[in-house]
Amino acid sequence: MLSVSNVKVYGLEDSIKAAKYPKSVDISRLNSELTSGIKSLAQSSLGEGHDNWLNGCTVHFDLTASNKFWVEMERYHFIDFVSSQSTMHCITKFDLDKSYNKYVDKRMVEIMKEKVKEYNAADEAHKPELYLCILYSNPAGFELTARMTTNYRQLKTIYRQRKNHRLNEWKDFCRWIKEELPMSYLITGE
Repeated sequence: MLSVSNVKVYGLEDSIKAAKYPKSVDISRLNSELTSGIKSLAQSSLGEGHDNWLNGCTVHFDLTASNKFWVEMERYHFIDFVSSQSTMHCITKFDLDKSYNKYVDKRMVEIMKEKVKEYNAADEAHKPELYLCILYSNPAGFELTARMTTNYRQLKTIYRQRKNHRLNEWKDFCRWIKEELPMSYLITGE
């Protein structure tokens, strides 16, 4: 199932201070105290732009999730994939008994293991076609890890759109946002 690790948050205090720039004449006197005004800017409605200072709160993390989750994550063009594991390069090298989540039927795992065994025993002329069969047969519950970079403002959008999603991995991701990130109420509004 979904797991998040190696989390680093940067710029939170500096961004709180910078959020005060619009109403400041002397920025040298500003501090990173979270005032009610700055908090209300963070909790403004999506698309208003008042929460723009949350862009400066950068979050880096490793995320392990299923192919199904990754397909949906890619709709968010504002979350960057720094690097990720690759089925294209390594599908025949993974330990398939450990690579699928609990929702993948064990019979499917056995089929995939048979296909990999067939690939490994094949002559070079047949390997390209067999490799494609493996790639296209791979169940959506195959889990991969990627390094991600985003920010609080974008996590705010994801949280509001996905916290009640029917895919459990989205609920787990939103729970991580709420329970693990510093000052997560700026993201969740809760």
